[in-house]
Amino acid sequence: MSTVFLFVAILAALWGVVTFILIAAALEKRGIHVNMFLARLFFFRYLNQYKSATMSETGRVGPLYGSYVAAMTIALVSAVIGLILRAR
Repeated sequence: MSTVFLFVAILAALWGVVTFILIAAALEKRGIHVNMFLARLFFFRYLNQYKSATMSETGRVGPLYGSYVAAMTIALVSAVIGLILRAR
């Protein structure tokens, strides 16, 4: 059973990576340069810039922000459950 949760965690992490790439593309379209080499260090900054940009344009947070947060939450919870089950 732990393997299932760890597999879900990996899928959710991949979902988060794809979503972050889409966020970077959306920021580039808005004229905000994203350094993909340093994106792992500054991903919170880029997430906040995306949130601010979409909030100022539409008055609401963009859908990619929620998608990224959901993906990372699912990955974290699934990984913790999988590791707890594996330790038993």
